[in-house]
Amino acid sequence: QVQLVESGGGLVQAGGSLRLSCAASGRSVRSYALGWFRQAPGKEREFVAVSGIGELYADSVKGRFSVSRDFVKHTVTLQMNSLKPEDTAVYYCAAALRFSSSSLGYDYWGQGTQVTVSS
Repeated sequence: QVQLVESGGGLVQAGGSLRLSCAASGRSVRSYALGWFRQAPGKEREFVAVSGIGELYADSVKGRFSVSRDFVKHTVTLQMNSLKPEDTAVYYCAAALRFSSSSLGYDYWGQGTQVTVSS
């Protein structure tokens, strides 16, 4: 069992930055890939980034977002720069035993944190 708690969402103007954090706890947390997904109103949940054996980003955020992981504190951080209104969504942290960009591969999810980017 893995528990995930996100923090750091909020309201920001276009072009601004936000940092999201996810604290993971439970057995064998270090064995899990930790990913970020987002879901905008009326849209399906989509992959954003993942940190595990390496890092992987969605094309829509590549070059603007950066994911980093602290294996001692069991946290994963998503640094979001040059934010756009289309980045507005609820952002979720998730844990998977296998490195994956598919939400189907993730077994545990956080409660989500709202990110709103105004134009």
